[in-house]
Amino acid sequence: MQSHSGMSLVQQQHALQNEPGFRELPPQVQQNRLNTLARLYNMNPQQRTRILDRAEALERLAPAQRQQWRDAVQSLNTMPPQRKRMLAGTIVELRELPPEQRQAALNSPAYRAQFSPYERQTLGTLLMAEPYPAVRNAPRMPYPEP
Repeated sequence: MQSHSGMSLVQQQHALQNEPGFRELPPQVQQNRLNTLARLYNMNPQQRTRILDRAEALERLAPAQRQQWRDAVQSLNTMPPQRKRMLAGTIVELRELPPEQRQAALNSPAYRAQFSPYERQTLGTLLMAEPYPAVRNAPRMPYPEP
């Protein structure tokens, strides 16, 4: 995506179709990749960057960690809507913290009171693929006070 950023969507899709191995993929997978490219193309730059950074972070994980992450995503998606929203909001908050502060927050009394051990583990696993945006101007709270 980055190397073709100056191209139109149609040009990017054509370039993807000409990538080695693309035509050997099953038709459904090919269409899924083209649809993903279209979704990325239509996102604002900040959204696109976050998605691509997360994909890169997932690629850097060991296969077992990637499977843990997938399992955590599945777990999150099966939670009751209210808990799912609460965990999703917490991910948005915690992804702004450096990894060591994320872990400190998850182990804080406030988070222990708010989330079950399983939910905190799920949060920690999901945050493995959330790259820390290293450059920020705003000061950060390490975690909610109890």
